[in-house]
Amino acid sequence: MSCTRGWRLILLGLLCVGLLGTRGQDESRKVSVQYNPGSSDTSVNVVHVRAVGDGNTIHYVWSTLGTPTVLLIYTHSETSQLQVNWTKLLSPAPQGALRVEPEESVSYATALLFTRIFEYQDVNNTANFSGTDEKYFYPPYNLSEFLWENANATVNATSLSANLTGSNATDPSGSFHNGSVSFSISAYNTSGRDSSPPRLRHTANCTKLEFLVSGVRPRGNNSRFALEMVTIEKEGRRKMKSVLSIDDEYTPTIFEMMQLVAVAPNSSHARGFLQWKSVAYGSPSGSRADLLPCQLYPLQPLNATFTATSIAHAYFGDDLADAYNLEAFNISFGIADGDFYDKHEFLSWSALIGYGDPPRDSFSILVICIMAVALGTPLLLLIIGTVLVTAVRHKVYPNYQPIN
Repeated sequence: MSCTRGWRLILLGLLCVGLLGTRGQDESRKVSVQYNPGSSDTSVNVVHVRAVGDGNTIHYVWSTLGTPTVLLIYTHSETSQLQVNWTKLLSPAPQGALRVEPEESVSYATALLFTRIFEYQDVNNTANFSGTDEKYFYPPYNLSEFLWENANATVNATSLSANLTGSNATDPSGSFHNGSVSFSISAYNTSGRDSSPPRLRHTANCTKLEFLVSGVRPRGNNSRFALEMVTIEKEGRRKMKSVLSIDDEYTPTIFEMMQLVAVAPNSSHARGFLQWKSVAYGSPSGSRADLLPCQLYPLQPLNATFTATSIAHAYFGDDLADAYNLEAFNISFGIADGDFYDKHEFLSWSALIGYGDPPRDSFSILVICIMAVALGTPLLLLIIGTVLVTAVRHKVYPNYQPIN
C-alpha cells in the first residue's frame, strides 16, 4: 500500500508540473484567414487573420507591400473589423488606408517589419556575425525591393495558413535564379504544439511565422546569414528575455527560449511578444544533425532616417520615427565550426507573434513518465528495503535458547 501511494504521489506531482505550464493558456478562438479583403487586385499581398475570443479580437495583418510586415491589433470587441481603402493603400501616400472599426475598441497595436537579410563570409568559421570585418559582408538584400508572388493560392482556410514568397530579380549575381525567400504563416484556434520542428508550444493568442531561405545560391563558399527586423511600439519599448529550460525533448542540446516582450510604464493591459527557440535548421528534414543555433543581438533605437514604406505606414501614419518607438535587431544563424549554408542551400527559422503572456513550455507525457520511473524506482527500492529490514528485526524465533 505504501509503495503504491509513493508512486501515485510522484506521478501526481510531475503531472502538476507539466500542467502548470499550460494553465491559463487554453483559451480558444474562432479564427479566419482572408486574402486581400474587399479587393480582387493581386498585385499586392494582404493576408488578414482574424481571431475572435471571449469579448475581444486579435487582428493580424501580413503584407508584402513595401517592406514585409505583420501588424498586430488587439480590440476589446468581438465584432471589430478591418477596413482597407485600396485606392489609398496603393497610392504613393498610403497613410490612413488601414484601420480597425470601431476605432475606440482598439486597445493595443504593434508591428514587426522584416527589413534586410545579411550575408557574410565566415572565413574563420566562428559564426561571429557582429565581430566580422565589414570587408567580408556582401551587399545586404533589402526585402522591400523583392518581387513577391501572388499568395492567394497559398491561403488555406482549413489549416489557417498562407505563404508569402519572393525573390530578388535584380540581383546581379543571379543568386535567386532558382531560389526564394518566404514567410510561412500559421494561425491557431486553440492551444497545442506545432507539428514541425522546433515543435513550438502555442496558444490561440499567437500565430507562427517560419522564415525560409531555400535554393538561393550563396555568394561565397563560407556564407552565413542574418535577418534584420524592426519593432514598432506606441508606448515603451521591447525587452529581451532569455528563458531557460531543463527539457530539450523537441530541440536536442537547445535549452534556451528567447522572447522580445513589449514593456511600458503604468500599462494596465497586456502587450505583444515575439518568442522563439534559439535554433534554426539547415535542411528541410529538421533533423538533429542540421540544428543551427541562432544568436540574438541587442536592440538598437532607430532615428528619423527610417524611410522604408510598409503597411505600418498605412495604419500608424507617416510620422513613425517621431511618434513611435522603433527598434531594430538582428538574429544570426550558425555555430562555430559548423556547416555553412551551401551544404543544403536551406535555412529555416520559426517564431511566434502574439498578444498577452508568451506560451510557457511544459513536459510531455512521455518525459513525465520517464521522470516518474527515474525518481520512483529509487524510492520504491528504499521502501522495499525498509519493509524487509523492519520485518527481519521483528521476526520471532520460538526455538531460540539463550546462551549464558
